[in-house]
Order: sequence, then structure tokens, then C-alpha cells
Amino acid sequence: MNNFFRRFAQAVSRATGSAWSFILSILLVVVWAVTGPTFGYSDTWQLVINTGTTIITFLMVFLIQNTQNRDSRAIHLKLDELLRAATRARTQFAELENLTDDELERIEQEFRELCRRERGRRTGRLEHTAEEEHRREEEHRSRDERHHHARRNGEQLPLDE
Repeated sequence: MNNFFRRFAQAVSRATGSAWSFILSILLVVVWAVTGPTFGYSDTWQLVINTGTTIITFLMVFLIQNTQNRDSRAIHLKLDELLRAATRARTQFAELENLTDDELERIEQEFRELCRRERGRRTGRLEHTAEEEHRREEEHRSRDERHHHARRNGEQLPLDE
């Protein structure tokens, strides 16, 4: 049963995703609109299009979701294999879809930072994170305080300080 449904869902998904199915849908709507005067724009005439589109939409939701789930699963497996095969890849990324939104946000921020650094490396400009800037400011402040303290006490600091 699952195999039949899988093949059916894939075939329907391919067919309904084509330009021809879109054209056919437009033609059906045009035919329905043109027959309006013949049926006097009756409630039954309106009910035909409403019922037809509701049923088709209801069934398509399940078919599309099935196809989407399979595609997503296949992509995850392919990416998992690439992660496994890459020597420097972090294999714990193979199960990212099971993380919380906060955990995913943290990893996304990490990748943004890596990309920013790589961009800086390629352009020859060294870009720093806010944390690095804060650390540098603290180092400068600490060095300045040491110099100030040394001058006040008449001490000599090494030249590399």
C-alpha cells in the first residue's frame, strides 16, 4: 500500500506541478465562468466550482505533504552522508533537525561569524567580533593602567608592553 501511494503521490505531484496542469486549471475556470449565464449564475453553478476546488485542495494537501516529506528525508540522508565522508565536518550536524530553535539560532550565528571572518580574510581586512573588540579594549585599558601605574611609581616597563 505504501509503495503504491508513494508512486501515486509522486506521479500526481509531477503532473500537477507542470505548466500543462496550470493551463488546464485556467481552462476549467474559464469554461465554468462562461457557463455562468447559461445556468443563470445559480447557487448550484457556484457550488460546483466551490465543491470541486475544495475537494481537490483537500486531497492535494496530503499528496504534496507526502512528496515533500520524502524529498526532505532524502536530502537529509544525502547531507548526512556528505558530513560523514568529509574529514573536517562536524558529524553531530547530521541531526540538526532535532535541535531546538534556540540551538539552531546559535549555530546559524556561528556560521554567520565564520562567513564574516572568511570574507575579511579574502578581502585582506581583518574583521573582529564584538567579543574580540571587547577583549582588545580590556587589554588596552589594562596596559594603559600598568603604564600609568609604572610612571606614577617611577618604574620602567619593557618596550614590548
